[in-house]
Amino acid sequence: MQSLAGDSIVVVGGGIGGLSTACYLADAGADVRVIEKNEQLGGRASRLETDGFEFDMGPSWYLMPDVFERFFADFDREPSEYYGLTHLDPHYRIFFKDEDRVDVTPDLERTKDVFEEYEQGAGETLERYLEKSRENYEIGMKHFVYEDRERLRDYLDLDVARQARGLSLLGSMQGHVENYFDHPKLQQIMQYTLVFLGGSPKNTPALYNLMSHVDFNLGVWYPEGGMKSVVDGIADLGRELGVEYDTNRPATAIKGREGAFLVETPEGPLKPDLVVSNTDYAHAEQELLAPDQRGYDADYWESRTYAPSAFLLYLGVEGDVDELAHHTLVLPTDWDHHFDQIFEDPQWPDDPAYYVCVPSETDDAVAPEDHSNLFVLVPIAPGLEDTPEIRDRYRDDVLDDLAENTGTDLRDRIVLEERFCIEDFADRYNSNQGTALGLAHTLRQTALFRPPHRSKEVDGLYFVGGDTTPGIGVPMCLISGEVTAEKVLEDYGR
Repeated sequence: MQSLAGDSIVVVGGGIGGLSTACYLADAGADVRVIEKNEQLGGRASRLETDGFEFDMGPSWYLMPDVFERFFADFDREPSEYYGLTHLDPHYRIFFKDEDRVDVTPDLERTKDVFEEYEQGAGETLERYLEKSRENYEIGMKHFVYEDRERLRDYLDLDVARQARGLSLLGSMQGHVENYFDHPKLQQIMQYTLVFLGGSPKNTPALYNLMSHVDFNLGVWYPEGGMKSVVDGIADLGRELGVEYDTNRPATAIKGREGAFLVETPEGPLKPDLVVSNTDYAHAEQELLAPDQRGYDADYWESRTYAPSAFLLYLGVEGDVDELAHHTLVLPTDWDHHFDQIFEDPQWPDDPAYYVCVPSETDDAVAPEDHSNLFVLVPIAPGLEDTPEIRDRYRDDVLDDLAENTGTDLRDRIVLEERFCIEDFADRYNSNQGTALGLAHTLRQTALFRPPHRSKEVDGLYFVGGDTTPGIGVPMCLISGEVTAEKVLEDYGR
């Protein structure tokens, strides 16, 4: 095994990618310190705790359990040593805005029956679709996710071409799903996971049909205590490996290069041999690095397609909300208009598709007795005007919509309310334009078309997180940490 013994490394940013990288680098013998701008680790996977309520502020879906198992196995551990898991049933509930409701459960035969109710033969079609999704997942993960191919010539290898031959590499998700299902509601069920990738059915590559294997076959899980338990587990593993953490310590500048870095912070400078940046890529380049050390100019970042931001309501309410499942989606029967108002004609959506998370349906510990804990998330375009007056109006509109389309009227039962939106994402996470996720997974921003893990201008500086490969989401950021650590070991391991 290659060693980094004797090397000191500072990881700037304690998100999932940074925490993952820190574990791998420390395991290779490096002296690793993670500095985090905010009061807690986790990045966007933060936790809000107030008045007996505990909210996951960001990621709330535990998907791709195999990725977490592989991560902990790399250190001879198991996820169960750090947190417990509950398999959700239903995986999620969908309320369509025409008084229709669908539960997607772990029982595939039941789900096939549901599909059959909408379209004759759709049950068997679902089985064929999921078989293709499983194939894409297994090939894609092995050959194109865990193996980072950062140059075009990496794709010209005959073996790579053979592996890629069966993948749905071209076309959009919209076109791919239409090849299988005619009913618009079935198309929506197969595409809702695109929200987690920061795209729309029209701009996300068909390759991401592999997410249906994640959803239907691998299942949807809940880590006891919420996603913060996963963050705590990864951080605890890091401590066991020797990683040190400083919260409330933002980096204000990154100067120098390998062997002679200077990471400036309000508490004084750090002088590591190497640096890994887990801040948003654009923030690191435009705010922390000098102009001659930037791999991309301002025009590049301005030209990118960003994943949506979000309007979030964190709500503590009296009583139960039994109409809602742990994961609930509320969808217009035609959601194209909402996606257009995110990507084509940015504005606050007037007929939104949105998500409601109710962890208290599964976990009694996240809310006081006889109360419910939930948050409502509406995807919106990044960079919109975000004022208190707009938030007030939109808050009322969303609660009205929720009452009308799910039968859950919260308006007179709210005992705790917090809001989070574009300006908060920009302030708390230094996210460009207030995006909630980073760079969207469009065809021109997938794989080698995402910014690289190695700095283009500074030897010894690396990047990790959702803006790099393999991309957005907690599992992908976990893998990004492994990929970044591999780059460091390739360059400096002994």
